[in-house]
Amino acid sequence: MAIRVMLVDDQALLRTGFRMVLAAQPDMEVVAEAGDGAEAIENLRSTEVDVVLMDVRMPKLDGVEATRRICERPDAPKVLILTTFDLDEYAFSGLKAGASGFMLKDVPPAELLAAIRSVHSGDAVVAPSTTRRLLDRFSPMLPGHSGEPQHKDIARLTEREREVMLLVAQGLSNGEIAARLVLSEATVKTHVGRILTKLELRDRVQVVVLAYETGLVRAGGGAH
Repeated sequence: MAIRVMLVDDQALLRTGFRMVLAAQPDMEVVAEAGDGAEAIENLRSTEVDVVLMDVRMPKLDGVEATRRICERPDAPKVLILTTFDLDEYAFSGLKAGASGFMLKDVPPAELLAAIRSVHSGDAVVAPSTTRRLLDRFSPMLPGHSGEPQHKDIARLTEREREVMLLVAQGLSNGEIAARLVLSEATVKTHVGRILTKLELRDRVQVVVLAYETGLVRAGGGAH
């Protein structure tokens, strides 16, 4: 079955460009478009969507609030934030709201397509190192950016899971973590899955956000 995509952007020309790229793919289908967040939410009432490409700066209802409302829905589609500027505070807010990642609007088409496929399969699509840079910049805004970790469920992690979580938060891929800890990549993936389950997180982007919120990782990427 084709990946069902909704395009949300207040610029019709940009939506047209994205639609042309996606329409050329045999495994993707643009099933809906919206010019603002409110219209996007309305579309979800009548259309089944797998992945939402979400602009952030829009009239009526911006992409951050729309993302928050969408991600609160049961069986919510995955959301990719689209931003004009790298390290945009809106992208940060979008990750906090539940998006699975963010991308720049001028991303090469091949990267955009790969990102849609990745997020549809359950992976986060933003490079953890990029997420880390974003959080390094905005970590003073986080409620728990200093002091001891406050998230009660972190205590449920085993010592190894906590070790893996710290490395995820510092921007390492599963392969890099496997090499660092002398584990198989499959074992690392299993650990990441358990971390997500225990902490009730959607993907590794949220692992990074939580690590900053709780003070497990400081701005600059170091462990607390």
